[in-house]
Amino acid sequence: MAKVSEIAKLAASCANKLGIKKYDIYGSSIDETSVQVDQGEPKQVKASNRSSVIVRVWNENNTMGVTSTTDVDDRGIELALSTALEASSFGVTEHVPDFSPEATAETVVVDNEIAIPAEVATLLEKAIAAEQELIDAHEAIVGVPYNGIAQREVDRFYLNSEGATRGEERSYASVYVYTKTSQEGKKPRSAGAYKVSSSLNTLAIDDCIREAAEKTISHLDYQPIKTGKYTIVFSPEAFLSLLGAFSNLFNAQSILDKQSLSTPESLGTPLASPLLSVCDDALHPDNVSAETFDGEGTPTRRIELIKNGILTNFLHSSVTAKRMNAAPTGNANIGAKVTVSPHFYHVFPGEKADREYSLDTADNVILIDDLQALHAGVNSLQGSFSLPFDGWLVQKGKKVSIASATVAGDFLEVLKSIVFVESEFELTPSGVCPRVWVEDLSITGE
Repeated sequence: MAKVSEIAKLAASCANKLGIKKYDIYGSSIDETSVQVDQGEPKQVKASNRSSVIVRVWNENNTMGVTSTTDVDDRGIELALSTALEASSFGVTEHVPDFSPEATAETVVVDNEIAIPAEVATLLEKAIAAEQELIDAHEAIVGVPYNGIAQREVDRFYLNSEGATRGEERSYASVYVYTKTSQEGKKPRSAGAYKVSSSLNTLAIDDCIREAAEKTISHLDYQPIKTGKYTIVFSPEAFLSLLGAFSNLFNAQSILDKQSLSTPESLGTPLASPLLSVCDDALHPDNVSAETFDGEGTPTRRIELIKNGILTNFLHSSVTAKRMNAAPTGNANIGAKVTVSPHFYHVFPGEKADREYSLDTADNVILIDDLQALHAGVNSLQGSFSLPFDGWLVQKGKKVSIASATVAGDFLEVLKSIVFVESEFELTPSGVCPRVWVEDLSITGE
């Protein structure tokens, strides 16, 4: 994609020709190469370039039109500006989006070294080796039906007619494996692992293989579990899955649309146990896909959402910030409508717990590793969930895989029932988080 300074000059020239005085443009381009294998042979090799450019234009009546394009040459920019200008006649007249007041504010400088993409043959070689190593890890592991190694390079920019120009590039690589077992007289068992890094050279593929193998083998000797209430330990990925499913708690747009468990008056009130603190931190050092600005050009930053159990902030775009008399937080996505979303969660202990908990000495405790069917088992407007899971029953420090079970509850009650937040963190696709202990959650066994 062309550099933001070149696009800004083109846009200014085209806007002047069309008589447009107010506009902004956000664009991104992703170059991606990914491979999957099956039984030692390539299953899918895919290379793609995906570009998306959003153009917004305000007319003399201050109504706004939006269009999208994939072309950032002079013809593409002129056509997009012209189309958006025509659409502006039909724009909304209430709560009209505007430029972010921070679109020209200074952003944090992040050292994003762009990795040189590896050849497809190298990706395939590593994927085939990973698959074989997992199959060799145990005689019960018969395949790795879901797997993939990918490398991506992302280029983003934002500019507006008031002189804002922002651009950034970054690259990262990821690996994912998910096993399948086959044993006579037993159910197939599976487990997965995921790792991400700034480049293929630093990607922890061996750690990913080892984690998936250990989890899979631990699930081979499974037992049914009795229905009842248990102390639950959520793995980092499981807890962040739940937090993401109920992210409307912090989403200012959802709150204004009355599609949230929170209200504007919820700020400053207890939301969770005082043992829990949560931030949205786009610039966290472990976030290899860190973004320094959002779709409106607002600089991203660390936003404290829950401090010692107290709801302290919402995530805002410039539109929601204006309506709620707050400051934009750098969480906006622009399109036909400006939306709000989190970047990268950071969960950590709040107040000090009365006692320490440890899986090494735990008894009759369930460790949930992976929550399933989140698309169907969550009612985000009521706060309820009922989800099948993979996990273990921990008895006197020994883990026994659970044959089949479902965990159900109310997420607000889960937050208030937290009795311990461990100090050791793990990196997941959606953030960094420790294991979280919750009392008295309902488990339905076989």
